[in-house]
Formats: sequence, structure tokens, C-alpha cells
Amino acid sequence: MHHARRTTASLAAAVAAGTLAVAGCAGPGTAAADDSVVLDYWLWDANQLPAYQRCADEFERQNPDLQVRISQYGWGDYWRKLTAGFVAGAGPDVFTDHLTQYPGFAERGLLLDLNTLEATADTDYAEFQEGLSDLWVGQDGAQYGMPKDFDTVALFYDTNVIAEAGLSPEDLEGLDWNPEDGGSFEELIAHLTVDENGVRGDEEGFDPDNVAVYGLASNGSGGTAGQTTWSWLAGATGWKFTDADVWGTEYQFDDPRVQDSLAWLFGLVEKGYMAPYEEVGTEPNPQQALGSGRAAISANGSWMLGTYANLEGVDLGIASLPSGPVGHPVSMYNGLADSISAQSPDPEEAARWVEFLGSDDCQRLVGEAGVVLPARPAGTEAAIEAFGERGLDVSVFTDMVEKQQTMFHPVTEEYGAIDAVMTPIMDEIYIGDRDVSTLTEVNEQINGLLE
Repeated sequence: MHHARRTTASLAAAVAAGTLAVAGCAGPGTAAADDSVVLDYWLWDANQLPAYQRCADEFERQNPDLQVRISQYGWGDYWRKLTAGFVAGAGPDVFTDHLTQYPGFAERGLLLDLNTLEATADTDYAEFQEGLSDLWVGQDGAQYGMPKDFDTVALFYDTNVIAEAGLSPEDLEGLDWNPEDGGSFEELIAHLTVDENGVRGDEEGFDPDNVAVYGLASNGSGGTAGQTTWSWLAGATGWKFTDADVWGTEYQFDDPRVQDSLAWLFGLVEKGYMAPYEEVGTEPNPQQALGSGRAAISANGSWMLGTYANLEGVDLGIASLPSGPVGHPVSMYNGLADSISAQSPDPEEAARWVEFLGSDDCQRLVGEAGVVLPARPAGTEAAIEAFGERGLDVSVFTDMVEKQQTMFHPVTEEYGAIDAVMTPIMDEIYIGDRDVSTLTEVNEQINGLLE
């Protein structure tokens, strides 16, 4: 999964306990037989592996004295192995980093400042999509990540299902939403919901306890960030996670706007418009729900484009998120970056690889693969073209960035510890065992972790 994934328990515990420490420098990079330096590079997304292998091949062609060895691990394994690598001093030289993780790494001196290394010192971060590089600037002013891609959220649907409901793709444009009655967005979700007897959610006699097709696919409870789950609802009310876009010192879950947004979303369960927690559990699979016809609309991120496009029997459509009380849609705007381990024995060589990863050359190659939206405009354009060749118009994902209809993923200290508190609480709200108003008290608790 690309973004907003849960911090793994082992990493959260290690970060919270402060057990991540720089352990010597007998680390990752090793000299090859021909004296060229081998750089270890880790990533978690198997779909992106071929594109980055092409980048590595081109980099080695341009830098015959360097070799890149890529390792790919699934999301959970990735952070466990990275944590173990840091502890043992045997992790990668360069790795794909996430906003939920890097504050803890940076605080413990595990990352290098790209501004201090020759190859990356003069990088013009204004050349990336707006704001992406700011997410990776530490409280000390150091640049801890080279932007690699970005993502926003939109609505995926099957045009066949929409047609069966007597609607057209145009009916999914210009939707509005509010936390009081759900606006035209809730009306659409209700109409697309069908019970076991074929009665729609907006028709008399609808049975919310026996539903065949849910109007909206569930993404689970969303944990602290709710990237694809509820951030786009709460954000459209004007709410923000913290008191600053980056490095906030106070979370704002005591705000009625986020509490009302959550109450509306999880209230869909009782109405029968969204699957209950019991069906979804802690590992939701909204793309499968859409592909199997179990759900009609699925809110998800641009990094999932390839997955949705490959769903068998689905004629994929993509619509914008509904406009909220602020007068327009709001999507979380998130981005991954490449970081250099402070344990790398070859930091200057690692910086040459990171500089290339952030270049037009590499990001065009990644864009041409049609998997994600790269951070540099040239890469973004290449991706738009690649998706277009597959019949997918992905402009809804890029329009929100251009129109600045976005909110940042929260970047704070102690994120792992905060998520460990928030995730089970959000699960309880989804289940129906906890009222959203209790988040006011929880907010005090998590802000206490930031003091």
C-alpha cells in the first residue's frame, strides 16, 4: 500500500522506546569485485519495482563506478526489516521513506541531511510539484527526503453499475456533501445501495440488514490519518489535523467538524449504505469490493490506479470527490521520498543515486510505467500519458493539486505512539462502541505525547 498505512507495531514500539540507534557503520554498501560500489536500495511496492530497475540500469550506465541492488519487501515486512537493519547497522544505503516514519528516524540521527552531500546539495526543490519537498524538511531545517511521487484521492466506480442504476458518469460530477444530511453525495450512495430483494437504498421497503451492494466501499476506520477513509470529508469542512501544516504541536480531534464528519461516515453502516466493521475488519479490501460488485463506489488513492484498472469485468470510471462546506473538494496530498541512511558507508555515492532518483530521467521512466504520479512535472506528464493510453483520465488526481484543493498528511513527532492510541479508538467508533465526542478527551491524551 502506498500511503496512510498503519505503523507496524514493532516499529512503533521501537520508535516509542527509543531503541532505534545508529549502530556502527559496518553497513549496507559493499565494494564489488571490480571496485565499483554497490548501493542497496529498498522499496515496498512490487508494482513499482520494474520501473525502478529501469532507473537503476540507466543510472549504472551513466555511473559505471556504481551498482544498485534493489530489494522489495511487502509493507509490514519492510518496516520490520528496516528497523532490524538500523539496530544491527546492516540496513540499506537508500530507502523509500514515509511521512509516518521519518520523524522518528530523523530524531534518532538515522537519516542524512541531503543538503550536506555534494550530489544533492544544490537540488532545486521548487522544480517538484508544489509543497512536496516541504514535508521532508525536519524541525532542524535538514532535508531528509528527495520527493519521488505524490498522491491524492478520488472516487472509483464501475460504469456498468452506474448505468444499471439509471445514471451516467455525469451524475457523479459536481456532487456536494455536508456532515448534517450528506448532501447529494449521500443521495447517490443511497441510490446505488441495493438490498437482497433488489430494493434500492432510497426506495420504500429497503432492508438495511440484508444488503447485496453497498453504495460506498469501506476503507476501514482509517486510524490517525484516514487518508482514503475520512480525511477528504473532514478536510472539506475546513478542518486540519494539527495547528500547522508540518510539524504541528497540537492535534485537533476535539474540533466538532471532524467529529461530525466521522459520525456521518460511520452512520452509513446503520443506514445500510456501507459495510459494518464485522465484515471489513482491520484489513479492508475496497478494490475487491468494487471488483466483486459488493460496493458501487470506492474512494481511494492515485497509487491504486493500476490495481483498479486491472479489475476484471469492471469498466472503470473515476470521479472527483464531492465538494464540502468549504465550496470545493479537499483531498489529502501526500508524497513519498527517498532517504539516505546515516549508517551508509558510502554516503556521497548514495547521494548520487538519490539525485538521479529525483531527476527528470528517472521520474519519466517511473511515469511511463503508469503506476503512480511522480513528483516532478515531467514525470507526472509521462504518467498522465501512460494512463491515458489505457483509457484512464487521471486529471481528477492532478486537478486538486493544481487548484490547491488539498490538505497535508500530518507530520508530527511521536506519530507511531499516537497511531497506537488512535487506531483502536477509531475502530471502536466504526464498530459503534464509542461516541465521536470522546475524541475530545483522546485529543488531550495524544497532545500530551507531544509535550
